[in-house]
Amino acid sequence: MSSALAEYRPAEHENPAQWLRRVFRTFRRTRPYYGGLLAMIAGVPIMYFPYAKLSLGGMTVAMATTAGAGSLIIGVLLIVLGLTAWFQPAVRFFAGVATTLLTLVSIPVSNLGGFGLAILPGLIGGGLMMAWAPLPEPEAAEVAAPGKAESAATEAAVAESVTAATPAEPSAEAPTAKLPAQAEPKEQPAAVDPKEAR
Repeated sequence: MSSALAEYRPAEHENPAQWLRRVFRTFRRTRPYYGGLLAMIAGVPIMYFPYAKLSLGGMTVAMATTAGAGSLIIGVLLIVLGLTAWFQPAVRFFAGVATTLLTLVSIPVSNLGGFGLAILPGLIGGGLMMAWAPLPEPEAAEVAAPGKAESAATEAAVAESVTAATPAEPSAEAPTAKLPAQAEPKEQPAAVDPKEAR
């Protein structure tokens, strides 16, 4: 049994930090957490660099280009897709494909994908979102009452005897159904050997 499906201990003596850790652990294990996180991380440099004013020594460098609006849209969409993967895990595959495509589009549109800082997290995050799958639901163990256990055993024994009593293949010579007008088949007299008859 995986730790995501394990029952938690009763929270009788749980302090707020333990409660927060337990809730976060459950949140992280039930959705493509790291894929969404990497998609949001990839959106930040794509949005930031076209509008940033970097100062190198006493010189200010502005990266404002005509592609600033495209970079802003791509960066915001990557952050929204990361949040979508977190809060709507059912659309994780769409979010992963869109994240991968937007990351690739950001290479020519947004200063080589935020100077290369967004390419790797964007592609890995998109792949993680597409590859993530929820854990299978645990089969509920049937708790049988004392009287039900005996009846279940009896039913199993009856079913076994019925399957053992019924032939696997019906005989080709025996009739499958007898109509009321049919009589019992007459016994054929035994063939008499001509030598014995003398």
